[in-house]
Amino acid sequence: MALSQHDLLRLLESLRSADGLELVRSVAERMLQELIEAEATARIGAEWNEHTGSRTAYRSGHRGKTLTTQAGDLDLAIPKLRSGTFFPSLLERRRRIDQALYAVIMEAYVHGVSTRSVDDLVKALGADTGISKSEVSRICQDLDGQLVAFRTRPLDHTRFPYIYLDATYCKARVNHQIVSRAVVIATGITEDGGREVLGVMVGDSETEVFWTEFLRSLRERGLSGVRLVLADHHSGLVKAIRKVMLGAAYQRCRVHFLRNVFSVIPREAAEMVAATIRTIFAQPTADAVRAQVDTVADMLRIQFPKVSAMLLEAKEDLTAFAVFPERHWKKIQSTNPLERLNREIKRRTDVVQVFPNDEALLRLVTAVLFELHDEWIAFPRRYLPEGSMDLYPAKLPEHAPALPNTTNTPSP
Repeated sequence: MALSQHDLLRLLESLRSADGLELVRSVAERMLQELIEAEATARIGAEWNEHTGSRTAYRSGHRGKTLTTQAGDLDLAIPKLRSGTFFPSLLERRRRIDQALYAVIMEAYVHGVSTRSVDDLVKALGADTGISKSEVSRICQDLDGQLVAFRTRPLDHTRFPYIYLDATYCKARVNHQIVSRAVVIATGITEDGGREVLGVMVGDSETEVFWTEFLRSLRERGLSGVRLVLADHHSGLVKAIRKVMLGAAYQRCRVHFLRNVFSVIPREAAEMVAATIRTIFAQPTADAVRAQVDTVADMLRIQFPKVSAMLLEAKEDLTAFAVFPERHWKKIQSTNPLERLNREIKRRTDVVQVFPNDEALLRLVTAVLFELHDEWIAFPRRYLPEGSMDLYPAKLPEHAPALPNTTNTPSP
């Protein structure tokens, strides 16, 4: 759509009176709008009110779209079609997360589970609610190829001495019912101190069978060199670790342990008890760490007998970190490194609220993890101090807390 002489003169006058940044913003806004209109014309096969044999659709007004740029917000208008959808390639959502979110929302519409809030989001994304099943299939197929490749990629390019396991929960429809689904995630620390997302799976619950399947899938993809597994103390998870991660020690997450402690003591005593337990992890040597567990348990025995018993029972699992380099201790005492991932997953999944199926949930979660993994690789930041991996023991000491019915030999 070419500018008329009158429009050109008006544009020239507005540019003359604008300051530098406003000039850039005005030019960018007009240029993008013209390109959007040109792309819409090519898609439709005809100009406004033009009669051609190649026309495939008809315009039906515009919808507003604000594009944030370094020059400021650009107010654009996206052409609407009477049938089908149109979204300009210049504004195409390039991040996998946005593509996955778009696909999930469209799939939700196809399955009849849309809500008003989702409808508003769809409009903000620049799409109509009347999308066809074939269009949803195309969107999902284009995205799934990348995501499946990421989830199944080989892990034999390096060794992962430390791995973190955790789960978060989202709602999805299964057999026409809304149920809670477990999203389990694994990340790892490489032998050079970097980080990677290792895997993700969606299932019924955190049962031993489910976790065993997940851990075996990591092994089959080449996961090796695991010396310490950090996780919560769910029964099914611990049993799966003992069965699959032979030769690795198990570190019980100190944060989750404290949450368990809070459930058996009065709220007003929580801070005092927590501060006392934290002294265990502030000791300078491995022997002092283990001795402090006994000291703290004895201190709490009279007033909080349940906490004392919990500490003694969890002693080996809580102090597994102590046989590894001291410079690593703060990073291998809990699953906190997964907290950012879980927060980002929740931020995205909360938009959808209820997923139409497990596949849609897995698609969006994988996209979130893929983007974060790419950030770790593209902008590498050592998660562990430089040179500290040189202190990593070639072999676990004989007294290292191994898992029951396993040996302390390194995993293959």
